Amino acid sequence: MSKSRFRIAIDGPGGAGKSTISKIVAARLGLEYVDTGAMYRAIGLKLTEEGVNPEDLDGVERVLGHTRIEFSDGRILLDGRDVSGSIRTPEVSKAASSFSRIPCVRKKLGDLQRIMSETSDVVMDGRDIGTNVIKDAELKIFLTADPMVRAQRRFRELQEKGKAVGVTLEMVYQDICQRDYQDTHRELNPLSKAEDAVEIDTSHMTIPDVTDAIVRLAEERRK
Repeated sequence: MSKSRFRIAIDGPGGAGKSTISKIVAARLGLEYVDTGAMYRAIGLKLTEEGVNPEDLDGVERVLGHTRIEFSDGRILLDGRDVSGSIRTPEVSKAASSFSRIPCVRKKLGDLQRIMSETSDVVMDGRDIGTNVIKDAELKIFLTADPMVRAQRRFRELQEKGKAVGVTLEMVYQDICQRDYQDTHRELNPLSKAEDAVEIDTSHMTIPDVTDAIVRLAEERRK
């Protein structure tokens, strides 16, 4: 790997603003953005569509064997199909959390993410980027926020995309809490803050405030 490689790992729970902030940081710093959460959601979507149960490990491995995930112009493609919008529902969120605990799923996506980080300067966000995928990232950030604040953000996002029909704020809040528990208690690579990560609580911060803070840290590290 080139000594000049610069990689930013941004971890944190769902709804903390990782994807939105990572995209802006990547654009400002001229780095490639990799949304690993979207990759797990895409896998969750496909396995759900295929009718595969998380307990059916043979079925999961079979589907993974012919699954292709790519990023193109800010979109995530599942076997060539744009699923950028369809992966952002509470149902797919639950599926992603369930399937992400399976070792073969984490290995497939983790290996793909490492390859991306070794070939490009990246901003990569997820649950275990700084603790597992890019342990030697030049900058690690842990974004967090109050669970209700995160639920309100996710609910507004669903409303703006017209996907909130039949969904209530309480449902989204319960989904956030359940996913937090699953992500922090799973046996393999649980969500946690890396020892050398900078923690930023976004509960009462604007997106520009958070992105400015991360860009400043990145510019300092680059020097």
